[in-house]
Amino acid sequence: MVVGGWVRTGREQGKGSFAFLELNDGSCLANLQVIVDAAVHPLAQLTPTGTCVVIEGVLKRPPEGVKQSLELRAERILEVGPCDPGKYPLPKTRLTLEFLRDWVHLRARTNTISAVARIRDELAYATHTFFRENGFRYIHTPIITTSDCEGAGEMFQVTTLFSDAEKVEKELKENPPPSESDIESAKLIVKEKGEAVAHLKSIKASKSEITASVTELTKAKENLSRLEERFKLKPGIPQKDGKTDYALDFFGRQAFLTVSGQLQVETYACALGNVYTFGPTFRAEHSHTSRHLAEFWMVEPEIAFANLEDDMNYAESYVKFLCQWLLDHSLEDMEFMAKNYDKTAIERLKLVASSPFVRISYTKAVELLENVTDKKFENPVSYLTEVIFKKPVIVYNYPKGIKAFYMRLNDDGKTVAAMDVLVPKVGELIGGSQREERLDVLQQRILDSGLPIEPYEWYLELRRYGTVKHCGFGLGFERMILFATGLDNIRDVIPFPRYPGRADL
Repeated sequence: MVVGGWVRTGREQGKGSFAFLELNDGSCLANLQVIVDAAVHPLAQLTPTGTCVVIEGVLKRPPEGVKQSLELRAERILEVGPCDPGKYPLPKTRLTLEFLRDWVHLRARTNTISAVARIRDELAYATHTFFRENGFRYIHTPIITTSDCEGAGEMFQVTTLFSDAEKVEKELKENPPPSESDIESAKLIVKEKGEAVAHLKSIKASKSEITASVTELTKAKENLSRLEERFKLKPGIPQKDGKTDYALDFFGRQAFLTVSGQLQVETYACALGNVYTFGPTFRAEHSHTSRHLAEFWMVEPEIAFANLEDDMNYAESYVKFLCQWLLDHSLEDMEFMAKNYDKTAIERLKLVASSPFVRISYTKAVELLENVTDKKFENPVSYLTEVIFKKPVIVYNYPKGIKAFYMRLNDDGKTVAAMDVLVPKVGELIGGSQREERLDVLQQRILDSGLPIEPYEWYLELRRYGTVKHCGFGLGFERMILFATGLDNIRDVIPFPRYPGRADL
């Protein structure tokens, strides 16, 4: 058989007559032990950590008393990707996750990051499986948007104004713009050419003469148009009334990287029924905490003909499905995480997969916390999930002032039909709500939030033309991985973390 992988450890034995290689191809945590005789290949080329090899050999059971259940005896070395042990930055010694963040292009070769990658892959596959089995359609929502879903303003702007301005500045240096006299001269030539055409027509000149004259007139007009365009070129960012003129930007208006695909996917929920989007989202928040990224992934389903209770039911079922999926499909990697990072990781998955979530109103949750007098706590969310209930909690019906404009106003006029799924270890895992389907109420909520109506006209039209009761939620994908693995820093559960000051690769 033929195997390929990277050498985790290699050592020569028998006074250099053969070598043991621990080979890993990334498919699982376990290594394959390979025995290579010196007659097959120079051993010094194979043993350095990080070396890539493709080996043909015979799979055999090793002698009794060794920990390996199988080993490969090499017959031929087909390929070698050498690795200089003096320069390779990932030695065999245990490395901190913080150190590995400086080597994002190599860190997937370590046990921890490769295990996280497989767990992430399984959770992604489980996500698509859950929604497919429940009749949802997968919708690709735009990454570039002109709507601020959260209303927080912490968005990355997408613009070509700066690069356009640099191009103009370079162009004006290389080819100075025409002067006013150049424009006037060009206008005079157009006038003369026009008069010439008119004269030829008045004396009934031949068709060929008139055609030739018209061609000259056309060229003169085109030349004038080019000169006038270049005359308008001005260095710097275009301004209008003292503000940046976004009408001259690529999209003709301000555009941003999305913070959520929710508003857009709602358009398909109002046509196809149950849908979801799953993709990258962005937030320009200058935060260096272990829970924040500038680029992160969100799973956002929208459910048509449904209310807040339906929303909570789907959210609970989805989280339970993910936990059970990892227990069924990623147990080896989860056992590694439990052994090395969080001994409660597997028990936490079992608890969530098998226990009904507690459901409590925001008002009741606050009362519970206010009645706690015997203990001090810094994080009320953790106290609810880890001390009071010791399981996931769904808090619902929040004050309208702390929630987004699109959440349905309850009959009390003070709260909205919103819900958050709170879990041990990471806190808020899901945020969702019943959406406001009443046109007049939604318009007022947008205004009360201090947002302009114009960018949301299309959103209002969903209510204007065949409005439907619907709801949805968003799950922070990286937070789900933190919850599952027990790792502490969100930068370690996404392949290429982006945060203030860092955007490697």
